[in-house]
Formats: sequence, C-alpha cells, structure tokens
Amino acid sequence: MPKHQYRFRGSIAPTEAVKRPVRAEVIGTAEDGVGKLHIDDVIDSWGGFWGISAKEFNAALAELGDVNEIRLHINSPGGEVWEGVAILNALRRHPATVTAVVDGLAASAASFIAVGCDRTVMGRNTQMMIHDAWGIGIGPAADMRDLADLLDKLSNNIASMYADKAGGDLDGWRALMLAETWYDADEAVAAGLADEVEGSVPDDEIVVNAFDLSVFKHPGRALAPAPATPASDAVPPAPAPVGDRIPRPGDPLVRHRDRQLARTGR
Repeated sequence: MPKHQYRFRGSIAPTEAVKRPVRAEVIGTAEDGVGKLHIDDVIDSWGGFWGISAKEFNAALAELGDVNEIRLHINSPGGEVWEGVAILNALRRHPATVTAVVDGLAASAASFIAVGCDRTVMGRNTQMMIHDAWGIGIGPAADMRDLADLLDKLSNNIASMYADKAGGDLDGWRALMLAETWYDADEAVAAGLADEVEGSVPDDEIVVNAFDLSVFKHPGRALAPAPATPASDAVPPAPAPVGDRIPRPGDPLVRHRDRQLARTGR
C-alpha cells in the first residue's frame, strides 16, 4: 500500500518532522538596533508542526521590540497565499528597514515575501520560484468558474508584487508565473527580483530542510528551463480567459468557508 504523501514533506508526517519555529533575536549592540527573524519552514495557517503561521510570525516579530533593521532569513517552499500576505504586511508596517536574505529556497508564497521587503539578498547557490495560485473547489461548473475567477484575482495580486519590485506589467509576470519560473541567485538579480547576491552565508545561518518539491511542475532550478523576462519573446502567452479553462488542482492551502472553494494557495 503506498504511503501517504504530505505537502512538501513526502512520506514524513508533520508530527515526525523537525519543527522549525520562527526564531527572533536582536544582534549587535543596542545602538545598532538590528533584529533577525527566520522563516525556515512551510507557510501554513495551522502553524505548529504544519509550518509557520502569520500568528506565530507576529509573535516573534513583537519579541524584537524597537529595532532599526530586520534581517529576515528565508528557506521555505512557500504555502498559503493569505498567510504570506499577512506576514509581508506585518513587516511593511514595522518601522524598521527590512532586508530579506534567501538562505536556501524562496519559492511560491515565500518568494513574494522576499521581494516585498525593502531589500532582497540572495545567498550564493540559492533559488527563487514564482508560479500561479492553486486551489481546490467542490461543486458544479458554475462554482469551478467562480474558483477560476478567484485564482486569477489572487495571481494578479501576486504578480503586482513582482512588478512593484522588478518592473514590467502584470500580463508578463502572470505568464512567467503560469509557466512556473525558477531562478538561481544571479538570475533573480538579473530579473530584478533581488538586489544582490551575498558572497557567502555562515554555516550556522543556514537551516537545511529536505523539502519535497514534487508538487511543483519543476522540482528545482536544475530541472527547469532558463527563466525568461516579462519583455522577452520567450514568455509564454498570457492565461486564457477564465471562462475557458478549469483551474489546475493543487495544494489545499487557504481555508474558505463557502461551498465554492475549499482552499486556495501557492
């Protein structure tokens, strides 16, 4: 009998995995006022063993107190759209300057958290991935069309974050998202999604997670085509009108309590 497969964890049950809570610490002198946070797991509203919730993140953010700079270290395959948006907005509201430092992987929802910070730094040998929002719906054809409309709105909202960081228009970024585009560190900088590649990351700064990326179209940059740019002729055509297509089944991520939609996510 095949083993149950868990989101981003393969056959390892969340309760058996190493729990990676949000870590908060103040580094340097009081005059420096530098705080450090880590997102080293899936972004999930359940929190706990399932991943990092916005509630848990906000609690860790509050522990930093009055700091002038926050360095947000990221190694995450992503997760729920609205949890990711909530985490990003908590950082936007904080008076400190926020630098996202990608230590390993910033995929899916973790990518728009990274690009939404004041500055984005890719560690050497790191990766970033962007893609369209996913969802699961239950119901007749009309409900599936409603779900497609919702997913397009979510994806356009996410595309606007990439455009705010790197320029370009929504259609161009949506095309790249629909294709599921992977970037290595230098490619992310070239695309405008990151500001620089850090020379090296101390070993004690990197938390290694063996994420199962088989849920994605391309499980990593090595198996993905070279990224295009929003202005390139190589960009795939924009998505078809929502009434002409059915949403691709994906992770059950953001809970929704009406009958049209179970969960949507990234």
